[in-house]
Amino acid sequence: MARNAATILGLYRALSGALGPSRWWPGETPFEVAVGAILTQNTNWQNVEKAIANLKAAGALSARALRSLPLERVEELIRPAGYFRVKTRRLIDFLDFLDRECGLVIEDLARQELCDLRPKLLAVRGIGPETADSILLYALAKPTFVVDAYTVRMFSRHALIPEETHYHEVQDIAQAALPFEVADYNEFHALIVRGAKQWCRKTKPLCAVCPARTLLPDPDRFPS
Repeated sequence: MARNAATILGLYRALSGALGPSRWWPGETPFEVAVGAILTQNTNWQNVEKAIANLKAAGALSARALRSLPLERVEELIRPAGYFRVKTRRLIDFLDFLDRECGLVIEDLARQELCDLRPKLLAVRGIGPETADSILLYALAKPTFVVDAYTVRMFSRHALIPEETHYHEVQDIAQAALPFEVADYNEFHALIVRGAKQWCRKTKPLCAVCPARTLLPDPDRFPS
C-alpha cells in the first residue's frame, strides 16, 4: 500500500514537472462539460469539439435550449461525435434526470453530497462510472477520481494493478494516495491522459524518454 502511494505521488510529480498545468476540462459551463462527457464516449475529443461547436452555433448548449429541440435536430447537430442516435437518447435521458433533480439547473446538483449524487447519475441510462465521475469532478467540482483506459494502462505498467482490474479498485488506489482535493483529482487524471498520449502509448511506448521511467518496477521490461 505504501509503495502504491509513493508510486502514484511520483507519477503525479513527474508528469506535472514535465507537462505543466493541464487546465482541464474544456468547457465554458458545467452543462457544456457534462454534454462533452456524454458525447466523448467511444470517440475522440476532436469529434466532440465539432459537435459542441454545432450546438453552440445553434444556441442549443443549455439544458432548456437543448430540451426544446426535436430529436432529429439534436441528432443532426451531434452527428460528428458518432453514434449520434444513441447519444441523442443519452442526452435526453440526462436532461430528464436534470429536470427531475434540479429543474434543469445543473449547478444546483452541486448542493447534493457526492455519496447521494453519484448513484443517481449511475442510474441514468448510458451513464457509466467514467462518465458519471467526469461530470461530478469536472462539471460539479466533486472529489472523485476519473478512471479511464489511460489510467489502467499507466497503473498496470507501473505494477500498481493487474491489467484486468475493476473500475472502483483503480479509483480506490488513486484516491487513497492523493489528498482529498478536487484540484488533485482533476489535475492527475488530466496528466495521465496527456502522459499516456505522449509517452505511455498502447503500442510502442516511449519509456526511455518518459519522465516517470524511474518509477517502473522493471524498466527493462519495456523497450528503450
